[in-house]
Amino acid sequence: MLSLVNVETYYGNIHALKGININISEGEIIALIGANGAGKSTTLMSISGIISPRQGKIIYMDREIHTLSPDVIVSLGISQVPEGRHIFPDLTVLENLQMGAFLRIDKKEIKKDLEYIFDLFPILTQRRNQAGGTLSGGEQQMLAISRALMARPRLLLLDEPSLGLAPIVVKQIFETIRKINAKHKTTVFLVEQNANLALRLADRGYVMENGEIVLEDSSGNLLSNDKVRKAYLGI
Repeated sequence: MLSLVNVETYYGNIHALKGININISEGEIIALIGANGAGKSTTLMSISGIISPRQGKIIYMDREIHTLSPDVIVSLGISQVPEGRHIFPDLTVLENLQMGAFLRIDKKEIKKDLEYIFDLFPILTQRRNQAGGTLSGGEQQMLAISRALMARPRLLLLDEPSLGLAPIVVKQIFETIRKINAKHKTTVFLVEQNANLALRLADRGYVMENGEIVLEDSSGNLLSNDKVRKAYLGI
């Protein structure tokens, strides 16, 4: 479904991604783990067109997308939930969700998707006319994920969904990610510092250090890998 082939991304003269190769098949949940500053978020932003790779290719559904603008990439079926959520704080919950469907014209299906979102996150039903900025951190994360889902993505990019949230909320968020993947076969590419949670959710994982992929394996093997256990699992 998605391939990153020898991708090199820079911030000015800073070499952020150093020839990374990642392959994701349709229907998978893939985790990308690593320390702060390893290049995980840059990987997602390179896929979604926010940053253009200087070298290499990004291929989605047999089409090269690394030269396309973010809005075109969204229209092809890729949505990103950014680190820190970045909802529209002055818009209501409902208006935030409608912004997620901005590129769509199928009004009946949009209405169905709104009903699905409110079933997925019942608290958002209660908050639908409330300004996004007044929600709790966990509610904002639910809204950010829901806004991305309103674009009906085939590939969902999640950047640190557990960041700053209470454990009980994190558990709910991760259970919902599993539901989204299972029910709609939405492919998920998850960037997460909580390596234990991410690998227990994912089918496969990649480990990134200093802008390079240093390890790739099934989640089970990564969870039992001594290097991963020592560096990322605190064992």
